Parts: sequence; structure tokens; C-alpha cells
Amino acid sequence: MVAERLLQAAHVAPEIFELRPDYRALLLIVEGIPPGPSDETSEKVLQAAESHVKEMVANTSITEFPHIAAWREAYKGFGAKPNKTRNSLEALTRRAENGLPRINRLTDIYNGISVKYQIPFGGEDLDKYDGSAFLLRATGKEPFQTFSGGEPQTELATPGEPIWCDNTGITCRRWNWRQGPRTALTDDTTRVLFILDALKPVSDDTLTQAADELNKLATVYQKLHGAP
Repeated sequence: MVAERLLQAAHVAPEIFELRPDYRALLLIVEGIPPGPSDETSEKVLQAAESHVKEMVANTSITEFPHIAAWREAYKGFGAKPNKTRNSLEALTRRAENGLPRINRLTDIYNGISVKYQIPFGGEDLDKYDGSAFLLRATGKEPFQTFSGGEPQTELATPGEPIWCDNTGITCRRWNWRQGPRTALTDDTTRVLFILDALKPVSDDTLTQAADELNKLATVYQKLHGAP
């Protein structure tokens, strides 16, 4: 199977583990997802995530949530300022306090599960992906295509920052900070490569549970809408 070959070829460079020996990544490919707007199922996932955050912030500040604190330290390790450059988990968790965005059923589901399990998620449109995913530390010469003020813009990765890439170039900067628009999910996406990033204290079991819940919800949609 093509999906199996892509997953087997994915890899993480040794220098990433030199930076964070506790780092793990779980990659999951889900195909045949019927595209569509936010719905009752995705709404329940988001509401559960929002309630979870409200319970947590009643006793602990967001920067002290265990996995968010770990990622803040990881960002410091490659020279990023966590108060200025927030990892995707912290940024999403902060939004959950006042209500997560409702975008489309696919994005809503993986945002909600990310917040619920406190694990950064990346979602890549597999039809726009070039080869297998790999994570390495930037030399500072890698171009990153993005948009600023609605206009296309090219910027270079900062030397030493972890970057997820495919054969064409960077797909996500600073581990899980900013995804490039080239492989971003859209309302028409049906094949997705999900990337789950974990540091201690998140366990392998929790990482697997988050992926299993995501896969289960995707399967529900496939059955409801007659996808193969």
C-alpha cells in the first residue's frame, strides 16, 4: 500500500533526539474522509475539549500544563522565545478558554482531540504532499513559503530550528509552530497525514489513544457518508 510505504519511509534526524531525547512522533494516514462543514459530531468534540481546558485552568495556569511546559522548554532549547513563538498546542489551548474556532469537520475534530489529549497535532493534505515526512534541524538556508497580508512571501528557517519537510521543502516550521499553506488542509481534503508530536510526560499509551480516537471518528464519517 502507498500509505504504508510513506509511513515506513518517514524519519526523524538524530540531531532532534540530541536536542530532546524524550521526543516521539506518531504518524497516521487517514483516507476517504468525506469533506464537509462543521456538524453535530465535530461540535461535540470541540465542546468536550473546551470543557476540559476550563476545568484545568481552574487550578493551573496554561503555561504550567505539563505538556505545554515541556514544549516551552523544548522551544528554548533551539533558541525560540516561547512567549513570542507559541507551539501549536499552547496556541490552541489558549483559544479554547474562550471557544475554539469552528472551521470544518476534519479540522474541528483534530483540533479538539489535540486539546483534549494535550498533544500537538499536524494535519497535512496527502494529495499535496511530496514523498514521505521527515524532521530535521534547519541549516538556515531552507526557504519557507507562506503568506503575509494575503500576499505570498518566502522566508528562511532559523538555523537550528526543527522543521518538518517533504521532498519539495518545509511543511511546518519550529516543530509544530507554523504550517505552510502548500500542504494545509482545505474543505476539499479527503486524504490526510496526521503528525502527533510528544515529549515527556506524555506517555506512548496516551499518544496512541489520541491517534485511535482520531481514526475512530474518521471511520464513523466514512460509514455515515458511504466512503470506501
